Amino acid sequence: MTARPPALEVAGLGVTFAARGGAVRAVRDVSFEVADGESFGLVGESGSGKSTILRAIVGLVPEVTGEVRVAGSRLGQRRTRADRRRMQFVFQDPYGALHPRHSIGRIVAEPLLIHGIGDVERRVGDGLAAVGLGTEHRTRFPHQLSGGQRQRVAIARALVLEPPILLLDEPTSALDVSIQAEILNLLARLRRERGLSFLLVSHDLAVVAHMCDRVGVMRGGELVEVLPADALRAGTAAHPYSAELIAAFREMQTPRTGTVAAPA
Repeated sequence: MTARPPALEVAGLGVTFAARGGAVRAVRDVSFEVADGESFGLVGESGSGKSTILRAIVGLVPEVTGEVRVAGSRLGQRRTRADRRRMQFVFQDPYGALHPRHSIGRIVAEPLLIHGIGDVERRVGDGLAAVGLGTEHRTRFPHQLSGGQRQRVAIARALVLEPPILLLDEPTSALDVSIQAEILNLLARLRRERGLSFLLVSHDLAVVAHMCDRVGVMRGGELVEVLPADALRAGTAAHPYSAELIAAFREMQTPRTGTVAAPA
C-alpha cells in the first residue's frame, strides 16, 4: 500500500523584501512538512518570519524562492483557483478580515460564488451550523457580532469550500482568554471531524502545545528546530534558543482561565 504524501510540504522556502539600504531576507531556506491530518505549529518572537511563511504559501508575498507542494503536487509561482480552494487562510483579526458592509450570509457565500460552486444557500447554512451559528446570523453584519462570533464566521468562510488544509495566523490572539478556549476547541473538533491538516502560527506556546502535534521554532527567519508538542510541554527542547523561548514564556505566564494549558 502506497503511503499518502504529506498534506503540505515546504522546501527551501525563502522570502526577500525590498527595503531602504537593500533587500531584507525575511525567511531563509525553511523546510518542513505537515502530514495528512496533522496540526503543525510555528512559534517564535515577533519578526521571526512565521506569519510571512503562511503568506508565502498562499501566494500573498512577492520574491519567493523554494518549493511548496500540496498532497505531493508542486505549486507554481502564482497560485491558481484550484490551489486556493485546497488551502484556506484564517486571519488574526476577525473584524478586519470581514467586509463591514456585507451580511454574514454574503461573507460566507463569497468563496462559493468566486469558485462557481452551486447550492449556495444550503452550503452557507451548513457552514454556519458547523461553527455554532444559527440561521438568524445570516442577515447580521460584522459589527453586530462579538469577537468570538466574528472569528466563527471567518472559520465558516474558510471551510465552506471544504479545503483539506487550514492556515491559521494567530487565530485567537485578538480574543478574550475565555473566548480563545472556545475557538481553539472548535478548531480541534473540526479537525477531528473533517480530517483537516493545520498549519498554525502563534506567539503563545500554550496555544501551540494545546493544538499541535509538532512545532517548528523560528528565529531570525530560520527554522532552528522541529520538536513534538510533548517536548514543548516538558521543556526538553534541544536547541538553546527553543529552550530560552520556553523558559521566557514560563516566566511571563500568569494563571489563565479556559481549557488552554501552558507548557508544563
